Amino acid sequence: MDFFDSVVSGFEVALAPRNILWVFLGALIGMIIGVLPGIGPVPTIMLLLPITYELPPDSAIILLAGVYYGAMYGGTITSVLLRVPGEAASVITVIDGYQMAKQGRAGSALGIAAIGSFIGGTVAILGLTFGAPVLARNALSFGPPEYTILALLGILMVATLTTGSTLKAVIAAAAGLLLATVGLDQFVGSERFTGGILELSDGLDFVALAMGLFGLGEIFYALDHRTRQTFTALPFNNVWPSRADIRESRWAILRGSVLGFGLGVLPGGSGTLSSMASYTLERKVSKSPWRFGRGAIEGVAGPETANNAAATAAFVPLLTLGIPTNAVMAVILGGLMLQGVAPGPNLINERPDIFWGVIDSMYLGNLLLLIMSIPLVGLFVKLVAVRESILAPIVVMVVMLGTYTISNSVFDMWIVIVFGILGYLMRKSGFDPGPLLLAFVLGSILENSFRQSLRMFSGDLLGFVQRPISGTLVALIALVIVVPIVLRLVRARTRTPGV
Repeated sequence: MDFFDSVVSGFEVALAPRNILWVFLGALIGMIIGVLPGIGPVPTIMLLLPITYELPPDSAIILLAGVYYGAMYGGTITSVLLRVPGEAASVITVIDGYQMAKQGRAGSALGIAAIGSFIGGTVAILGLTFGAPVLARNALSFGPPEYTILALLGILMVATLTTGSTLKAVIAAAAGLLLATVGLDQFVGSERFTGGILELSDGLDFVALAMGLFGLGEIFYALDHRTRQTFTALPFNNVWPSRADIRESRWAILRGSVLGFGLGVLPGGSGTLSSMASYTLERKVSKSPWRFGRGAIEGVAGPETANNAAATAAFVPLLTLGIPTNAVMAVILGGLMLQGVAPGPNLINERPDIFWGVIDSMYLGNLLLLIMSIPLVGLFVKLVAVRESILAPIVVMVVMLGTYTISNSVFDMWIVIVFGILGYLMRKSGFDPGPLLLAFVLGSILENSFRQSLRMFSGDLLGFVQRPISGTLVALIALVIVVPIVLRLVRARTRTPGV
């Protein structure tokens, strides 16, 4: 089957009536949770995993993917109208989006954000369509050394490119690597860190751990930080930008599409990082940077385009290499594994229905999001008034029942509770649970590939740099480590008086 026949067959899967329904539901749910502050796509996808367990694999992943890129749209609405970012990637949109709303230009801000998101998402889908098969073919030459360095690169980039404390991200990632070692050693068959508990002999269950960290943990944190503040949305009329707005934003949208896709395919290149990078770039290239922070439409168009492009681009390494680039992709990887689907270089040949069905469904999902983002604004704003005290019991019930449904294990329910408390304590202490979850997923890949590589090289570590692909990845790791250090030294030098 050639390339175009494969794409067409993917549309046959994506346009099946049941999958059209799941695309719509995924996009709608994503927009809703993007509007609700403090929930986010990771806990929502975790809550949906028990449901997807009963669906066909293609429908399950189409639903989960829709939730992810739908959340990128939803967070914009409350950022502009309420100055409340519903999703982390929309934090930067608050700066100029809310100022535009105060000036009576909320409609223009929402309209250009929707257009930019649609264009950015479409550009990224095109990149995924044409780039993923090429990467999958080249990835067939990947061996244990390449997967070792790739997994290590992913962990390091998540730790160093985090928007929070680098030290805390490294600590969280180290904890995730440690948790990944619990269970039977696959090479010698001995138990490690199980404490004599039989249920831990197969290791910690990914679903239970993730539901605890992001399900219960987020609920505990939201209840602890709940406020009685009421939000009043600023008025808006015509939700469509003028020709002048489009003219001012066109290059920001183009730059945001390319930048978002480029950062999205990298480990750690989240929508948050992409939106911040886009905002910084737009200020640098603008002829009137003083407008930023005062209602510059480019400050809305660029970041919103970039975060949607990054969300779609993250599927490239997941589907072609089986490597998740962020916490959301790690959870979607868990959903694939629940379905018995192993993402990687062989997925395009072994399960083309899933590979191309998921990619082609994104074209439809992106179009549905553009159509829904305008007429449903009023409804989404009202959702912010829903109290945590109403949502919390529902979420806790779904988390616990969902965990038990998947494994029929009471022990896993205790794991959820333990990691729910841990997730709450991490958030309260300023630790992002994302690096821990991602390192937990990549930990087994890293350990097994590293030990296989050492056998290949007879214990000689120089073997990693002697292979072309792994040697190039080692150079990238060196850059990831060295560049932040150099940037800190440069900043410190420029701030030092008399230098």
